[in-house]
Amino acid sequence: MTSPAVDPAPDAPETAPTAPTTPRPVTEKPSTGVPARRITGAVWAALGIVYVVWGSTYLGIRIVVETLPPFLSGGARFVTAGLLLAAIVAWRQGPAALKVTRRELASAALVGLLLILGGNGLVVLAETSIPSGLAALLVAAVPVWVVLLRTASGDRPGPAAFGGVLLGFAGLAVLTVPGLSGDVKIGGVLLVLVAALLWSLGSVSSARLPMPANPFTASVYEMLAGGLAALTLGLVRGEHHGLDLGAVSGRSWTALAYLVVFGSLVAFTAYAWLLQTAPVSLAATYAYVNPVVAVLLGALVLNEALTWPILLGGAIVVGGVCLIVSTERRG
Repeated sequence: MTSPAVDPAPDAPETAPTAPTTPRPVTEKPSTGVPARRITGAVWAALGIVYVVWGSTYLGIRIVVETLPPFLSGGARFVTAGLLLAAIVAWRQGPAALKVTRRELASAALVGLLLILGGNGLVVLAETSIPSGLAALLVAAVPVWVVLLRTASGDRPGPAAFGGVLLGFAGLAVLTVPGLSGDVKIGGVLLVLVAALLWSLGSVSSARLPMPANPFTASVYEMLAGGLAALTLGLVRGEHHGLDLGAVSGRSWTALAYLVVFGSLVAFTAYAWLLQTAPVSLAATYAYVNPVVAVLLGALVLNEALTWPILLGGAIVVGGVCLIVSTERRG
C-alpha cells in the first residue's frame, strides 16, 4: 500500500504536526463543497510502524506470559511506557505540554481503559491459553467492529463495507473451530473477541470525545490510566502471590522490554496520533497486516501449528478487512 488514500474526514489536519489542533469528531463523508484531503506521508509512516511492530507484539506477549502474570506484566508495560513518554514530552515540549483539562483527562482515561485494560489486557490473558497467531487473527476483526460501531452512532458506511463485515464474521466463525473442537481453549477465543470489541469502542470513542490536543500527551494519560488499572486488576486477581521475579526467564524480561519500548512507546503512540489525524477506519487497517506478521513469527519462533481453520479463517477475515479498507480509500 504505497499510493496515498483519500481522506474523507475534512476536519482532520492536512499535515502531521507534532501537536495538532483539537480534533473534531471524524465523519466519513466530506461536507458539501469541501474537497477531500489526501493522507500524508507521515500518516503512512505511522501506519507502517503500527502494521509491523504490533504484528510482532503478539509473539512478545506470548513469551512474556510464559513466566510472568498477564495483568501485572501488561500493567507494568504501559505504566513504564507512559512515564517514559511523559518525560520525553516534558523534555521536548516543556512541562506545560502535559497540562490538560479535567474533561480531557477523563476522556483520555476512559479511552485508556478501553484500549489497554480491555483491549490489550484481555489479549494478554487469552495468550496464556491460545497461540499468538490465532489471537492476532481474531483481533484482525477490529475494522469489522468499527464499521458496526460507526453505524450504531449514525454513520452510514457503504454496501461494500457491510459486505466486508459479513466476510469478517464468516472468517471469525471459522477461526473459532479450534476452540469448539477442543484444540484450544474456547475461553481464550472468546476473550480475544471481547478484547477486539473493546479496542474498537476505544478507537471510535477517541475520535468523538474531547481528547487532549497533543496526541502524545493523550497517549501518556491513556497508558497510565490503562496500565494502573491493569496493575490493580492483577493484584485483585492475586497474581502477585507466589510470584518469584528471580524465576522469570531472561527471554520473558527481554520480551517485556521490547513491548515497553516498541509495542507501547513507539507503536501505541503512533496509533494514538493516527486516531487524531486520520479516519478511524483507516487507522484500524493495521489489523490485516498484524496477523500475517504474527502468524509467521509464531510459526517460526514458537512452532505454532498452521491448521486449516487458522489459514482459511484468517484469509477470509483479511479479505473482509481489505474490502472495508478499499471502500474507505474510495471515500
